[in-house]
Amino acid sequence: MPYTGEISAFATAVMWSGSALAFAAATTRVGSVYVNVTRLVAAILLLFLTITLCGISYTISFVQVLFLSLSGLVGFVFGDTFLFKSYEYNNARVSSLIMSAAPAMAALMAFLFLKESLSIMGIFGMIVTLAGIALVVLERKEPTTHQVPISMIGVFYALLGALGQAGGMILAKGAFSQGPVNGFVATFIRAFAATVVLVPLNYFAGRFTEPRKIFMNDRKAFYVTILGSILGPYLGVTLSLIAISLTDVAIAATIIALVPIIMLPMVWMFYREKFTWRAVVGACVAVAGVGILFLR
Repeated sequence: MPYTGEISAFATAVMWSGSALAFAAATTRVGSVYVNVTRLVAAILLLFLTITLCGISYTISFVQVLFLSLSGLVGFVFGDTFLFKSYEYNNARVSSLIMSAAPAMAALMAFLFLKESLSIMGIFGMIVTLAGIALVVLERKEPTTHQVPISMIGVFYALLGALGQAGGMILAKGAFSQGPVNGFVATFIRAFAATVVLVPLNYFAGRFTEPRKIFMNDRKAFYVTILGSILGPYLGVTLSLIAISLTDVAIAATIIALVPIIMLPMVWMFYREKFTWRAVVGACVAVAGVGILFLR
């Protein structure tokens, strides 16, 4: 089907918009480490059940496993650890704005390591999309559930998160360039590799010692974390891998960067926040940019 990669990237943005709000809410309640590790464990279980029950083939070469494992370490361990840490200092809107730097980072890495190139129209579409995103996220008021001033350390953590997301995409693209891999299988390998590192690392560091007690004392945080796990590492990441396997990394990353735009109706629905004309114009500009990417 034409534009399957671009459609998958847009679906990823929808999923990640919901997961960002869910994870940000859970992080303010129990901390970034418990949310980060728990959502990966939940995703692994969901992915394993999906692969087993649906009889999905997991035939894959050693080189592809290596690329995907490294992608999981860079994306989940490095990138998401810092992204979740940024939620402790800034809200989901601010962190999503900083994460909008990921497409530019991914485009540069793809140019350097994968020899991908973009047409003038593609570059213009990226610029228009990111301009619309910046226009919206800089306008909207602070979410009522996490009212804190913008923290520069939080901005720094989010930039590291964007770097990790871009690097994870590049490494995953390396796996897909070796041959086809089912999206659920690829996500399982990435999440499993990250979990094998994160669980013992945080346990022996004393940061993840009593997950059962923590979530028993705050069951809402647990339910929100599970919801974010379904939307994020289970469905969202799988769709993102399908996207980068079928289109350029830079194009997929730019469409995925629509997360702050898609958050707006969600925030209105759950928090009843009002939008200004500037926010509406920004959304239209971002959508126009995505349209240019489709027509490149």
